[in-house]
Amino acid sequence: MKYRTLGRTGIKVSPYALGAMMFGAAGNPDHDDSVRMIHKALDAGVNFVDTADIYSHGESEEIVGKALEGRRDDVVLATKAHLPMGEDPNHQGNSRRWLVRALDDSLRRLRTDHVDLYQVHRPAPDTDVEETLSVLTDLMRAGKVRAIGSSTFPASEIVEAQWVAERRGLARFRTEQPPYSILDRRIENEVLPVCERYGMGTLVWSPLAQGLLTGRFRQGAGAESRRARFTHMTDERRHEAVERLVPVAEDAGLSLTHLAMAFAIAHPGVTSAIIGPRTEEQLDDLLAGADVVLDDAVLDRIDAVVPPGTGVGGLDMDYRTPAVQQPRLRRRLLEERAAA
Repeated sequence: MKYRTLGRTGIKVSPYALGAMMFGAAGNPDHDDSVRMIHKALDAGVNFVDTADIYSHGESEEIVGKALEGRRDDVVLATKAHLPMGEDPNHQGNSRRWLVRALDDSLRRLRTDHVDLYQVHRPAPDTDVEETLSVLTDLMRAGKVRAIGSSTFPASEIVEAQWVAERRGLARFRTEQPPYSILDRRIENEVLPVCERYGMGTLVWSPLAQGLLTGRFRQGAGAESRRARFTHMTDERRHEAVERLVPVAEDAGLSLTHLAMAFAIAHPGVTSAIIGPRTEEQLDDLLAGADVVLDDAVLDRIDAVVPPGTGVGGLDMDYRTPAVQQPRLRRRLLEERAAA
């Protein structure tokens, strides 16, 4: 592995980060199998592990904690908080009240006294970013966190957070974790340039577009019932793009998976790409392509399929601002329209 510096933190990380979302009930419920996979990744040179409290409702963190016993000092450990961890409306979000408890819960499950990177899983429109940065600064000063980051933040909110940190003398986000793949290159427009401008590292998620870029879900073959509930898995535009990418990979002598992963880490603004294997076979395949480097001719052909800065649809779990999600926030009330 040729390690890269995570933004300007000085922390060296592998270009592949092992994502732990599939460890636990949501993916692989076999703890021993999952621990073996984590060890195999570490033995292969991967030193960056990313999880979140929401993954299998804490079970993923528990598995990671087991796997890192005796190896914790050699791993850059990242986790996240924000999404609901119970029915209580205060067991979620980016408030001081919740993040203090969420981190303590994560540390207990991870069997460690600190995490190297603590990330806010999504923006919280109902919470002032100063509130969030303030508590994260305190957690850093308490020695529980080494660096902080955001995940799936729009470029404007990344900039706002940087400005607030500077003006208030608070710790600033050192990383961003956005979605990025050949099928969704929209972060090339603003998010990646903004991150580069502020010296932020980026660890991109879903570089395989939720499996579409593995070749397992070919056009006309149908999607697994487990994935069929996601509209991005049945979007014909995405399937058509995949069909056009298959010969690009074949002509380069690569599998579609290796082409997609090599593309994700080729951008100079990307620090690491998160791999999320469910089985050891999937992990072996991903690790086998870790040294693949795409030449300009291959990258040009990819650009012809999905032009830079564009996307072929987005992922269902991507962040959308409240005004996009809720019609009432982008439409005048009937009474106002009638009076106009």
